[in-house]
Amino acid sequence: MKNPDREWLKKRLMNAAIIILAAFSLLLLRFVYLQIVEGDEYRRLSENNCIRLQSVPAPRGMIYDRNGTLLVDNIPSFDLKMVLQDAEPVDETIGKLAEFTEIALEELMERVDAGKKVSIYKPVVLKKNITRDQLAVVEAHGFDLPGVRVEIEPMRNYIYKKSAAHLIGYLGEVNSQEIENNIYPDVKSGDSIGRYGAERAFEHILHGKRGGKQIEVDASGRLVRVINTVEPIPGKNIFLTIDATLQQKTESIMEGQTGAVVAIDPSNGDVLAMVSSPSFDLNDFIGGISSEKWKALMSDPGKPMSNKAIQGEYPPASTYKIVTSIAALEEGASDIHTTYFCPGYYKYGNRTYRCWKKWGHGRVNIVSALEKSCDVYFYRSGEALGVDTLAKYANGCGLGKLTHIELANERSGLIPTAAWKKRRFGSSWQGGETLSIAIGQGFNLVTPLQMAMFIAAVGNNGTIYRPKILKFTQDYNGSLESRLETKNEILGGLPASKQTLKLVKEGLLNVVESEGGTAKRIRIEGIDIAGKTGTAQVFSLKKSDRDSNRKFDRHLRDHAWFVCYAPAQNPVIAVSVIIEHGEHGSTAAAPVASEVLRTWLQIKGMLPGVKGKTM
Repeated sequence: MKNPDREWLKKRLMNAAIIILAAFSLLLLRFVYLQIVEGDEYRRLSENNCIRLQSVPAPRGMIYDRNGTLLVDNIPSFDLKMVLQDAEPVDETIGKLAEFTEIALEELMERVDAGKKVSIYKPVVLKKNITRDQLAVVEAHGFDLPGVRVEIEPMRNYIYKKSAAHLIGYLGEVNSQEIENNIYPDVKSGDSIGRYGAERAFEHILHGKRGGKQIEVDASGRLVRVINTVEPIPGKNIFLTIDATLQQKTESIMEGQTGAVVAIDPSNGDVLAMVSSPSFDLNDFIGGISSEKWKALMSDPGKPMSNKAIQGEYPPASTYKIVTSIAALEEGASDIHTTYFCPGYYKYGNRTYRCWKKWGHGRVNIVSALEKSCDVYFYRSGEALGVDTLAKYANGCGLGKLTHIELANERSGLIPTAAWKKRRFGSSWQGGETLSIAIGQGFNLVTPLQMAMFIAAVGNNGTIYRPKILKFTQDYNGSLESRLETKNEILGGLPASKQTLKLVKEGLLNVVESEGGTAKRIRIEGIDIAGKTGTAQVFSLKKSDRDSNRKFDRHLRDHAWFVCYAPAQNPVIAVSVIIEHGEHGSTAAAPVASEVLRTWLQIKGMLPGVKGKTM
């Protein structure tokens, strides 16, 4: 007799057996397919090949001048790399590579040792921008160099080499600490980042977003095929405010001189030209500057690596008399009717303070004192004002503090006060020191950029702008829709009334356009120029010695200053010039400024000459 429970159990076991058999049949079929049908392909992949992700760097944004003249672009760089995992035995492979390419073994091993600390699977950059001959050798010995490959990556190309070097700047390789701290997102080991100038200031704009590739490589790390690609997003292009024609003309004028020139658009603070002389070749820094070239730059007495326009701190000399004039007029210490007699000296206490003109200027008011740069008038004005009042007005004019230009390492200069001297030296301020301060000597220190922004503000009737070096940005493809203008920024206004500025501007106009002016030799026909000369003492001398300044070594001679704007009634350019050890502002600095003015006025179509396109 059949047992129902037993039959039910037997049926269930049969069904389970069928399901298990079916599952094993499917597995068997899949196994046969993989082993027989696709066996050769998967055997090749498992034994020789692997799938990897390869990073693709983004092209860096290009740099143009204000009119679209290309200053910096990218060219192909053949970079030698190695994946340590694929290069076994590494020492043997590196030895062959050094022999084939004639690259120093020590240099290659240094790179390899650094790469081992990161990952043996990530490509280590052994040398950037190898030569065509080295490339040919590596390709020819590919089978003898497992794990070694050459990748083409964009590399910076500074078209005009030394032109605007301090403003444009250069790149340097990112270091391990910066990577670990994620200071620069989307940057990998071996990448370059902005280290100086605009390259550094606008790193976030110029640096794009990297892409990637999914690739198949063989056992030696050689590319078999590209499986998938995500295209990189290039960095944005930047258009600087400088005019390449004006910049290069100014550089040619400053050739052989040590100093700086800054040209500003008084209407908005645009930097039209910024020259620090001597300069350096930006292309020397591509791929890392050699120790020999770096030592040469560092030992050069002209200090080419210092941007003198923003880092050079100099006594302002007689250009500071503009500040003293504003302070005296605003405080009521002087007006147009106030006159002083200048016999060539001024006695204060038991000391005699000399005027630069030993026989004196006779009776002068504030306008003629600026025109003739009479020291005695400003000695007496400074005495009436005091050091702290002078400091208040100097600070209000933008001196002794940062201009907030977007370039790194700007210096603030120094405008002294009685309290500052007490802190610094532990001694009280002396009245005679105020007389020196009033004519721009003593402890006063300013930068050429500060003086350019100050004289620009005088020319535009009092508005102090933040200096601007970025005109606009644009997508890499140059689409007009992507163009983004930068805004002008007003930092404040000069501490001067309209009447004060009117008198000061009249004096500055007479400096050039009057027969008694200290810079009358630089006149430009048809254009009124307003300016101020200055001769800054490097160290204290007796008057008799200063009359024979040329007997001293050049490095002990006076610095030469000139600041100006033109046309005087409606200026389109303001210029600050400092010539280190140039001796006299009227003969060394003023002619440089005159040529800069002339060039820009020609570009603007305001003078005969070759016209340029400007925005």
